[in-house]
Amino acid sequence: MKIVVFNVKYSENLGDGLLAECIESALANGRDEIEVETIDLAGRQAFATGHGGRRRLMLGLLHRLPAGARRRLVRAVLERRLRALRGQWEEKVAVADAVVIGGGNLFQDDDLNFPLKIGAVLDCVVRYDRPLAIYAVGVGGHWSEPAYHLFARLKQARLVHLSVRDGFAQDTWREHFPDGPGAKIVRDPGLLIQASPGHKGVRVPFKGPLTIGLCVTDPIVLHRHGAVQTDGIPFADVEAYRNLIELLLDDGQHVVLFCNGAKEDQAFAERIGASVAKHRIVRSGTLDISRRPRLPIDLIQIIQSMDVVLAHRLHACIAAYALGIPHVGLAWDRKVEGFFNSVGRETYFIKGTSPPPKHVALLLKAAQQEGIEARRHRDTISEARAGISNMRRHLVERDQCAMSRI
Repeated sequence: MKIVVFNVKYSENLGDGLLAECIESALANGRDEIEVETIDLAGRQAFATGHGGRRRLMLGLLHRLPAGARRRLVRAVLERRLRALRGQWEEKVAVADAVVIGGGNLFQDDDLNFPLKIGAVLDCVVRYDRPLAIYAVGVGGHWSEPAYHLFARLKQARLVHLSVRDGFAQDTWREHFPDGPGAKIVRDPGLLIQASPGHKGVRVPFKGPLTIGLCVTDPIVLHRHGAVQTDGIPFADVEAYRNLIELLLDDGQHVVLFCNGAKEDQAFAERIGASVAKHRIVRSGTLDISRRPRLPIDLIQIIQSMDVVLAHRLHACIAAYALGIPHVGLAWDRKVEGFFNSVGRETYFIKGTSPPPKHVALLLKAAQQEGIEARRHRDTISEARAGISNMRRHLVERDQCAMSRI
């Protein structure tokens, strides 16, 4: 059986690659009779290794344009690109036994970016009448009318499984499709990451200097894609990070700046480091900036070297949880809050634009001291594994039914 999966595996944000690899591994589940191939919705063929900065320029341009102009520009660029990709996708779907769309925040209307891509995939699925699973997706609010009609093409498909990754996404899905189809909640597949050799699982709390990982995100990304008002996003400027870092250094902690892989995030980390060095003398070994991770395993290795993590990025938090490493989340999109709610870590989720640095420092210490509750952690990982297993069963059963009619 061949299963083709569509998502954004090769995004510079390695959280997307991390969850794509988890889906591939869990779907195949070591079975030779199941072949899994992932297709990147942007047409990328591999993880990025270059050093260009065009993406940040494009984000800045789009952020300044009026909504209507943004949609027209994105549509003009994408439709030309999709004409080239569609033939490739049709060839893949034609020889597949089933198709999966997921995971990730794919059902969002970011100026028709994902609606156009998902709509093109759905056209292929309908044309070849392949069983379709939409798995563990995030769902954005405020779809434009064109976005709704593009996403609604799923109603024409042979849909055998439909799931979202949290309660917020389920509520939003119901608002978009009040008459169905209904979506159930499953755990994010990123919870099934494979740790690097030597990782010992859930961390045992200890006293002493901590290695505190600050996973930074360029403010332009938060402002462009955030679901909250700009003035409601914590740690959205260099000064906020610098104030926290100075407090942590004064407390004798070791601080490491890192990112999820996007070039603009790495550049922002370097700006923060330079700002700290400009305002104070930084002793060697007290403040470090990790190299930009190029592959999901690089990101995993960075995160598992920390004692506690602070992050906006959803999959930095998910990876930390999966690895048993305490973490504190920062509000900017409901998907992050949805994850913290789902694993009972609401206490360690920060809302508000200007949390006092001392409060954040104390929260990081408290998170590290409390650790990750082992039993709930085991149950959560088991639920993530069961979610993909159930989807695979739905796809296999539908494939066997189709074969029996031949």
